[in-house]
Amino acid sequence: MATLLEAYKKRKRNPKIYGLHTFAHPGCPIAPSGPFRDNIRVFLQQCSEPEAYNIDGMPVWCTFLVHEDRGFMVPLYTIEESVKHSLTPFCDHCRCTGWSHHFVSKRKYHMIIPVDDDWNKPLEEGVLDMQTHLLHGLIHCNGFGHLISINGIEGGSKYLCGRQIMDLWDRICTNLHARKITVEDVSKKRSMDLRLLHGVAYGHPWFGRWGYRFCNGSFGVTQLRYEKAVEIVSLLELDEITQDFTTAALYRDFKRIICYYRDLSETKLVTIRDLIRFMLTLKSRVPFQRKLANLTSTASSSACSKAVTKSFGKQKPVKCSRFSDVAVKGSRWPVRRLEYVADVVVDALREKKLTNKGVNCMMTRQEVRDAARLQIGDTGLIDYVLKSMKNVVVGGLIVRHNVNKSTRISEFTIEELGNDSRVDSPEQETEVLHKPVPPPAFLPGIDVYKDVHFLYRNVLMGYRSSEQIGLAAQTVLDTKIFVKEWPFKDEDDELLRFICHVVSKFRDLESDFYRREFSHGELIVLPLHSTYGDLKAEVENAMRDTYCATENFVVTDIEGLEGTEDSEVLFGLVESGSEIRAKGFGIDSGLMYESGVENWTVRCRCGARDDDGERMVACDICEIWQHTRCCGIEDSEVVPPLFVCVGCCDSLVPSVAGSSLVCDGFGVESSAGLWEL
Repeated sequence: MATLLEAYKKRKRNPKIYGLHTFAHPGCPIAPSGPFRDNIRVFLQQCSEPEAYNIDGMPVWCTFLVHEDRGFMVPLYTIEESVKHSLTPFCDHCRCTGWSHHFVSKRKYHMIIPVDDDWNKPLEEGVLDMQTHLLHGLIHCNGFGHLISINGIEGGSKYLCGRQIMDLWDRICTNLHARKITVEDVSKKRSMDLRLLHGVAYGHPWFGRWGYRFCNGSFGVTQLRYEKAVEIVSLLELDEITQDFTTAALYRDFKRIICYYRDLSETKLVTIRDLIRFMLTLKSRVPFQRKLANLTSTASSSACSKAVTKSFGKQKPVKCSRFSDVAVKGSRWPVRRLEYVADVVVDALREKKLTNKGVNCMMTRQEVRDAARLQIGDTGLIDYVLKSMKNVVVGGLIVRHNVNKSTRISEFTIEELGNDSRVDSPEQETEVLHKPVPPPAFLPGIDVYKDVHFLYRNVLMGYRSSEQIGLAAQTVLDTKIFVKEWPFKDEDDELLRFICHVVSKFRDLESDFYRREFSHGELIVLPLHSTYGDLKAEVENAMRDTYCATENFVVTDIEGLEGTEDSEVLFGLVESGSEIRAKGFGIDSGLMYESGVENWTVRCRCGARDDDGERMVACDICEIWQHTRCCGIEDSEVVPPLFVCVGCCDSLVPSVAGSSLVCDGFGVESSAGLWEL
């Protein structure tokens, strides 16, 4: 950010710098009390510096944020887009969100944090269309907006994680009194859709941590269907899955995953939600990563052998026993748990060996015990296993247990099986193993996300034993739009607050306005001792300042207050925090609704009655729009040049009722054959 700061200094200006993690906390640096349309202007005036350039005629401001611990500086740009001078005055995000009935706002504010490499550069043309920004949020001047993109460390940043960026965005929206913000959640991690993964684990998407909940589902999905689908998938019991996997080739791998994480958990894991939630919380605190591929390194093995010889002296071949044969005798724990603890101990010794490159690769009993304690809560079980681990074979390695003569402290080390290693076996008196036992092909715990991906692919997305689970998972995936709402509150005793709805006096001339009522209303804020005339004037100012259609709106009356003198004080006349309806005229039908001026109808068999952002096709006869997926057209297929819906097929060709027809321009083809038009 040095170049940008130098540019400001050359203009003889010292920009204000704010803390990244404290900016937009209540009162830091501003505490606006008005509606968003006024608060954003205060923000730009007091917290941002105007840039010396513009983007396609749009003014740009920059707010400087410094990371309190690491010292790097992040630019937060704000771009004001005037809708009247824009090539795209209508908002596609509003249309797909279900806000087609909203009035077209006069201004949009884009808040952008570009990728790291562009922090030191001015913004370029086309910046609003880029998908690589670390943050891109859009808020209409009426307080309704959309989080368009957010990319953290895994999305291209070297410095900021997604949670830090999301925290900042949420604080800004709260501080400036945004009303509703939507987000289209299509985020993935290792090819897994997070809205399904987090929906199963937590009951809400990743954005749910900040209060984002169901807004609008694609393909006719309602909130009730979405919540039921999440419940169906989440409450699937692990024992039931195991039973269904008994005849499958993946049974052993699935069983290993369940056993591994059940042993790690201090609480009982019953459902797939319990398991995945535990795995997602565990990923950040697993102490050891198994590095089996490096264990065959010749240099490490040689160095470790020399270290063992130096510590314990030249030893004759010692007869070894399999750990499972030794530990099971007199044990109150099942063999499975004993073997798991033994694997954890060997992993700790392997980690020590790899870290020190074979030199001084022994660990004291207390060190081994502490390492195992990080993953296992039962200390009695750990002590029993350590007591049994003396010249035993675990996973193709010999675990040696000796007492250091000088310190009198028990020490553990590992070495590979050699040609002269002799292992006792119950079936035969002595068994000579010339090669180490190869490790199993799949070991859980090496990479938690790899284990999560196994469950995602084979249970959430590929559970063949139940069609209901597959349908429920698809329902969750079909829910992409989530919204956070800041409810209207009247908490300031020094101000009067109202939600104002506009009512046209000319019902016949503006019937469309009545058919699609201005439902969300506009926030009106007035001083405590304002008059009735002040209320009408403020409603006029708010509507003219916010929406294109009401730029010439004139208020005549407030419903319920007709006949009131303009000089009469509002206090005691109308209660603060209530909803009011302003009557007037002067509504322009040009740029009215975010849906635009097109007159189209959506009526799909899935239940959708509005545009939800999914691919659609219109019937060439009735001109009704439907989803291509619901009509049997795959996303990879090209939309046919002529399409006839099921309803029109019934009227055209009654004998093939129930099948939609696709035509190449010469005839109509159906499952019953070719029919001439």
